[in-house]
Amino acid sequence: SIDDPSYQLRPEAIESVFILYRLTADPSWLEKGWKMFEAIVKHTKTDIAHARLVSVMDETPAHEDSMESYWLAETLKYFYLLYSEPDLVSLDEFVLNTEAHPFRWRG
Repeated sequence: SIDDPSYQLRPEAIESVFILYRLTADPSWLEKGWKMFEAIVKHTKTDIAHARLVSVMDETPAHEDSMESYWLAETLKYFYLLYSEPDLVSLDEFVLNTEAHPFRWRG
């Protein structure tokens, strides 16, 4: 059983893809990320924004009248970072906090 079939536009899945790509440089992660992006846009886009989904179990999921700020602040940032040049935010020079903000590593 699935306790919560909704999708709230959260960043964790694409964050994982971003980290895996940066660690492995395996281009299959870029393909997976793009498929995720296309699916999210296809199902969440509205006339004015992107909306939470009631159930990902539905072929055509219903929208909730809600778009959390982390969609713009984190989820889209990880998509951007996935396809940017790795030295834009080098993981050897920066750490990302829980809000996906880069901080220079001074270790």
